[in-house]
Amino acid sequence: MFKHRFVPAMLLGALALALTACSSIDARTTEYVGAPHPAPTLPGNVEILRSEPTRPHVRLGEIVVDAGTDGSASVSEIEQKLRSEAAGIGGDAVVVVYDRIQPVAAYVSGPLWDRDIRSIEGRKLKGIVIRYNR
Repeated sequence: MFKHRFVPAMLLGALALALTACSSIDARTTEYVGAPHPAPTLPGNVEILRSEPTRPHVRLGEIVVDAGTDGSASVSEIEQKLRSEAAGIGGDAVVVVYDRIQPVAAYVSGPLWDRDIRSIEGRKLKGIVIRYNR
């Protein structure tokens, strides 16, 4: 009988851990090979754009951001994460090319013969880091 109480408790603990992980903002930055590698810039000076600028520029790399949808990550926090990541590789702006809410994980609940699969949604963003020609 102890086993039956212990297994659901473990599943609930794992689910709580997964949900906690989804509430943070994670970012991965990739610098392009062969692109310029300028000195870092100030995050406060990095622009966030929704379309490619007409001003001459070079692409430095890209940023992929994973954020939860539970309200713990505000839009301003996501924008700040984009700015700080772009500044780290010398960017003047980030052009957001992908911004969607989509399933990022799933879990199974219910008794053995009547299980239900539920998804956990998260916000995914992708931005191209650019530097204006000087």
